[in-house]
Amino acid sequence: MKKRRSEDKLMETAYDLSLQKFYHGTKANLKLGDLIESSFNSNYGKRKKASFVYLTATLDAATWGAELALGEGSGRIYIVEPTGLIEDDPNLTDKKYPGNPTKSYRSRNPLRVIGEVTDWQGHPPELIKAMKEHLEELKRLGIEAIED
Repeated sequence: MKKRRSEDKLMETAYDLSLQKFYHGTKANLKLGDLIESSFNSNYGKRKKASFVYLTATLDAATWGAELALGEGSGRIYIVEPTGLIEDDPNLTDKKYPGNPTKSYRSRNPLRVIGEVTDWQGHPPELIKAMKEHLEELKRLGIEAIED
């Protein structure tokens, strides 16, 4: 029986993702075994209740998540394990960055905290300021940063 090309790619992607380490940047103080769920208000856009929880396979994207998250305290980066299916994050893929080079994903299922990265380096303050200004400009223009 001959497999279709799309089936080969789907199987390859699923295999690659199962071996991947994932991160989640936040300001929440969590412990091993905690679940990160999608029922909280988003850190971005209109801050409506999030339908998805976000994860990434790059430390840089997780660093941005930790730095831009709302709330008090320092940013944290957790190593997470998806408890269900994940998909490419359309906020950072598709037309914006074809092929998902940012390795950003989302899920309707919780993420389980399995570790924490404690030695991460933040972005320079001027870069964080520029990113926050960019997000504020998008908000001012009525452009929703998160596509649900």
